[in-house]
Amino acid sequence: MDDLLEKRTVLVVEDDKEIARLVSTNIEDMGLETKVVHDGKSGLDQARKGTYDLIILDLMLPEIDGMSLCRKIRESDTQTAIMILTAKAEEIDRVLGLELGADDYMTKPFSVREMTARVKALLRRTVRNEISCSDEEQNAVAIGAVSVDFEKHRVLLAGEVLDLTVKEFELLSLFVRNPGRVFSRQDLLSKIWGYQFEGYEHTVNTHINRLRNKIEKDPSHPEYLLTVWGIGYRFAEGDDL
Repeated sequence: MDDLLEKRTVLVVEDDKEIARLVSTNIEDMGLETKVVHDGKSGLDQARKGTYDLIILDLMLPEIDGMSLCRKIRESDTQTAIMILTAKAEEIDRVLGLELGADDYMTKPFSVREMTARVKALLRRTVRNEISCSDEEQNAVAIGAVSVDFEKHRVLLAGEVLDLTVKEFELLSLFVRNPGRVFSRQDLLSKIWGYQFEGYEHTVNTHINRLRNKIEKDPSHPEYLLTVWGIGYRFAEGDDL
């Protein structure tokens, strides 16, 4: 087993017991621990215990559907990786899942090999984030009235705490760590969502717009999150403000 993944625990929320057993068995074969529940309410109860490194959830769940469950988890937990596993393949479902804070999305029927590969990738990214946060010399960055505390996972605007989704926080963190650097939409998609979401640049646009609505006085004339026409976006440097 990959030493980085040792003692990692996965919550599987799936109402189809055969699929749940298939997922959990193959994850346990990777040397990971699993907990399986079969409805959204039980999934939320387990997720709120905060003891899981990855949550795999179906969309069509009894009591609380998967989209609502994802949103409720993200209201209090921006760190735990979430993978949506569902029979719904429509693009709108995939995009909505990503915008609600899911980190990955697989449709049924699925390849067990691909599923386990994605589980490994998500958990390794989680571990890398933990290591980078613990080793990061610069625990906070302030540019203008925007202050990002990476260790506490908190953003202040003129001293007021902002409520950001996990992806909004990751985007803002990337920008403020690299003020002035221009990122294309594909750059942002790859760095924040991963290679498997190639072609979903409109998801980036949605998150940029939402982030601007939260940090800009006038989102139509941004001071911080600037558009570089024909290329992408950059965050303001000191001289810009």
